[in-house]
Amino acid sequence: MVSRLKAILADFFQQADLVLLSLCCISTLFGMVLIFSATRYLESNKYVIVQGVAMLLGICMYIFFSMVDLEVLLKRWRWILAFNVLFILLLLTPFGASEGGNRAWLRFPFLPVSIGPAEVVKITFTLLLAKQLEWLREEKRDLKSLPAAVMAGGHALALCGLYFVVSGDMGNGLVFLFIFICMAFVAGFALRWFALLFAGGGAVVAAAFVLDLMPDYMQGRFMALFDHNYDPLGVGWHQNRSLLTLGAGGVFGQGYLHGTQTQSDSSWSLPGRHTDFIFSVCGEELGMMGCLVIIALLAAIIARVLIVARRAQTPFFCYVCVGMAAMLIFQTLINVGMCLFIMPTIGITLPFFSYGGSSIVTLFAAMGVVSGIKKRSPSMRRPGKLG
Repeated sequence: MVSRLKAILADFFQQADLVLLSLCCISTLFGMVLIFSATRYLESNKYVIVQGVAMLLGICMYIFFSMVDLEVLLKRWRWILAFNVLFILLLLTPFGASEGGNRAWLRFPFLPVSIGPAEVVKITFTLLLAKQLEWLREEKRDLKSLPAAVMAGGHALALCGLYFVVSGDMGNGLVFLFIFICMAFVAGFALRWFALLFAGGGAVVAAAFVLDLMPDYMQGRFMALFDHNYDPLGVGWHQNRSLLTLGAGGVFGQGYLHGTQTQSDSSWSLPGRHTDFIFSVCGEELGMMGCLVIIALLAAIIARVLIVARRAQTPFFCYVCVGMAAMLIFQTLINVGMCLFIMPTIGITLPFFSYGGSSIVTLFAAMGVVSGIKKRSPSMRRPGKLG
């Protein structure tokens, strides 16, 4: 047993993507430094400890998924599809918990932390969609056709719709949709289908506004986006405080553990500072330079994933990597946009930096999948390791 474990670890260190793992660990550790500062006023190290344990579990998941043969796993695609649906439907059981107006968390009495089903399903959805796109490419041989668009688009929209109806969480629902759009574009879907999708989506949103079908809080978030003076003490409160916090930092910041908003325990201080607005914490205490470091680290992770996609051995592997990169790109753009008040507040955290145990573990697992693809791509192996 011990010798088998040593052989697995030796294979991992020889062929896995250690550059990607290092970038993920550096980003998470940087995030823990910011979380410590953001929660210091609470006089508790709980959040840093949870994040640290999650990172260790995440590294284990990274190693595990680097070893998983995805093509063998996807032979059980029906089980994965059933898992996606049932895991989301668990939110309707007594284990489902509401937070911030969304029923997007599972709380089990035997676990000390909550689990976000969307975080896990993002990975399984990406794998399943990649398999479907590969099948359409091989069997239909015309990804520009209407049947191909209906099959793949129907899968994505059904899952996105199910999750939104069950949880009310628009943010993660849009993540699923963005993953689909990027993967379908790379696979070669006709541009007319994307135009139709955007036109249809725009029509639905417009109709929801005109017919007053959109919830008041959601309408308010969009109104505040275009008019920063709209309900500044209500729906615009978080982002107005975020802008104030970012602006106070200037180029080099007020100093670590010295941020006016970050260290305040006043009800007028920045809310959600260790989750949705961790980027603002960095801006206040470490300034624009600290924010640029965050962006550079995330850009490096995304670039590494796309390099693996470019050199992937099969279209299936390429689609998986593109889906993982799309997840990171969307979450980064939305979260930073939220902090800058140019995107609506939709509860999207900053990958690797924001507090969240289930998010960290699943992000490392997702990057482990990419590492496994790199391991199985001959053009990316080290010299002497071919075959």
